[in-house]
Amino acid sequence: MIGSINCMHWKWKNCPTAWKGQFTRGSGKPTIVLEAVASQDLWIWHAFFGLPGTLNDINVLDQSPVFDDILHGRAPKVKFKVNNHTYRMAYYLTDGIYPNWATFIKSIPLPQGPKAEKFAEKQESARKDVERAFGVLQSRFAIVKNPALLWDKEKIGKIMRTCVILHNMIVENERDGYAQINTSEFQSRESSRSLRVRSRDSIHVNDMLGVRREVRDLEKHDRLKADLVKNIWQKFGDEDE
Repeated sequence: MIGSINCMHWKWKNCPTAWKGQFTRGSGKPTIVLEAVASQDLWIWHAFFGLPGTLNDINVLDQSPVFDDILHGRAPKVKFKVNNHTYRMAYYLTDGIYPNWATFIKSIPLPQGPKAEKFAEKQESARKDVERAFGVLQSRFAIVKNPALLWDKEKIGKIMRTCVILHNMIVENERDGYAQINTSEFQSRESSRSLRVRSRDSIHVNDMLGVRREVRDLEKHDRLKADLVKNIWQKFGDEDE
C-alpha cells in the first residue's frame, strides 16, 4: 500500500467574476481542488492542484498525473504477496466514490459477517491518513487554512506547492521521533536494483495501453480485496474474542 488518496477544496475568495461559475459548486464559495496521496506518517507522496471546485474526485482523477510514472515505466517495481497470491502493482486506499480498479481498495459499504466488518473497520481507519495530512497542512500554514486572497491562479498554485514541500520537509525532519515503521526492509540490494526503471522513450504505446488496462483491472481488484479481507481477519480477528 502506498497511502490514501483524496481531494481537498481550498476556498478562493477573490476568484474573478468570470470564473465563479466554473469554480463554484452549488451555492457555496469558489474553490480550487488539491488531490493528494498521503501515508501513515503524513508524508504527501503526490499532490495535484489547480482544477476547479465543480469537479468531483472522479473528474479530478481523470486529469491527474498520479499514474503517469506507472504508465511510462518510471515507477519502481512492486511485488508483494497476500494469501499466497503475488501482486505486482501497489494500491491506494480510497473512499466509495473511486472506481473498482486494481490500484484502489475501498471499504465495504454494508459489511456482512465479522471478516467484512473487521476489514471495513481497518480500511476506514487507515484511509483517514490523507485527511489527517490535510488537517496538519492547514494547521501549519494559515494561508492554506484561510480562503485564498490572490487573483492569479498560477501564484495560488505556487503557494500550495510550496506549503506541501515545506510540510514534507517538516515530516522528514520529525519522522524519527514518531514513526513506527522499519524502513530498513525497503533498502535491500534487490529493492534498490528494482529502481532502475526504463526510460520514457523506451515505452511503447502498446505497453502503456497494457499497463493502463492492468491499473483498471476489475478482476484483480476483486481478488486483491478478497485476499486483504482474509489477511486482516487472520491478523486482527482475535481482537474481539
